[in-house]
Amino acid sequence: MVANIRFINPDTLAKPPTYTQVVEVTGPGRTVYISGQLATGRDGTLVSRDFRAQALQVFENLKAALAAVGGSFEDVVKINSYLSDIAHLPILREVRAGYLNAAALPASTTLGGASFAREGALLEVEVVVALPAKAARASAKSAKRVSHKAGAKRASRKAKTRGRRK
Repeated sequence: MVANIRFINPDTLAKPPTYTQVVEVTGPGRTVYISGQLATGRDGTLVSRDFRAQALQVFENLKAALAAVGGSFEDVVKINSYLSDIAHLPILREVRAGYLNAAALPASTTLGGASFAREGALLEVEVVVALPAKAARASAKSAKRVSHKAGAKRASRKAKTRGRRK
């Protein structure tokens, strides 16, 4: 977890039961944005046409994405949920509660009436995660190496192209 995360429910706003109104992240760290996850299995097909089954798969997909960056649901500071039918919200809340840290709920936005890029999808959820800086340094080094290599390749291609034009 990042050194300084505050979960704030200002007295001037209603205290919601399933999320936090304001989440503040300060200090060294990295922010990871995880794209909206649908209820697809590893083969890319929808796991079910049932909303609960889709919600469980979405959260398992998010769990895998979080693990890929060394995170967990405890590191989630913002969650956006998009439902095809807002009537499914109670089921979403029930499933989501099984994954999120009840003592430090993330900021949240939920929209209903959405349509998705995948036919039959009933739900899509994306998250923002705050993680320690330690891993960011390693990532920055590898990103620098990649961009340096890409820059060297571009420079080499430009030099070859200039040589052909003369």
